[in-house]
Amino acid sequence: MTDDNRRCGFVAVIGAPNVGKSTLINRMVGTKVTIVSPKAQTTRTRVLGIVIAGASQVVLVDTPGIFRPRRRLDRAMVAAAWDGAGDADQICLLVDAAKGVGPQTQTIIDRLAASDRQVLLVLNKVDLVRKPALLSLAASLTDVSSQSASVFADVFMISAETGDGVSDLTTQLAASMPAGPWLYPEDEVSDLPNRLLAAEITREKLYLNLQQELPYATTVETENWTEKEDGSVRIDQVIYVERPGQKAIVLGKGGSTIKKIGAAARHELESLLERRVHVFLFVKVRQDWGDDPDRYRAIGLDFDA
Repeated sequence: MTDDNRRCGFVAVIGAPNVGKSTLINRMVGTKVTIVSPKAQTTRTRVLGIVIAGASQVVLVDTPGIFRPRRRLDRAMVAAAWDGAGDADQICLLVDAAKGVGPQTQTIIDRLAASDRQVLLVLNKVDLVRKPALLSLAASLTDVSSQSASVFADVFMISAETGDGVSDLTTQLAASMPAGPWLYPEDEVSDLPNRLLAAEITREKLYLNLQQELPYATTVETENWTEKEDGSVRIDQVIYVERPGQKAIVLGKGGSTIKKIGAAARHELESLLERRVHVFLFVKVRQDWGDDPDRYRAIGLDFDA
């Protein structure tokens, strides 16, 4: 294949929280590059997933869910999502077909309409919706009399969980990429450094093992990454919480919760890195980590958004 035949571009995957953006990107890439949990607002920064489809390299931008921000961290996350959309060659608006268009999604559609950008409408979780309801939803969004009709260039119906319809979406995105050389090596699937990937995997396990609002009060930092002579790696991480009571919850009785989180993170990291991994977790209280510019820089967010 010559460079003259190659295409490469960026695709921003945007939507309200918890519509399946990260699941879709992992499915398209073919491996896990961004974390997933049933809780909304799991993704905090832009993560790139890289897909090769024929002569095209499609760089998928997994963005935080777009919602009404309440805190500084919320504002930075929403700003990162819109920055990703503004810089992209193509935009996919992901909508949870089972829930339909709520206020958050409608706000996104209105902003896209005001920007004169045409996007691909991707109705996700179609395996959970009866066909008449699905067709009715698609029709309501693309009706020529509605404001949203001018926003959508095409409609795709998929299930990111099962993979149904995803190959058609990938083919369309590959064909729409601008001509140009690939930006990443052929065997690269993400731009996320291993240290940050490891921190994200541990944060995912926090979301899966802690209840209610506590995961949103935590952040994870990989302090040390030590290559061992036997080929394994030692990863030392700090889980920051905002209050002493939260530290006790993360640790659990007799350290049971932190052991469970560490074991789950180690198991997944060994699968992803294809080597033995030793994870050591420490929990520290940093009351104002949500207002610390260094924490924002570490995960690629704009502190002043």
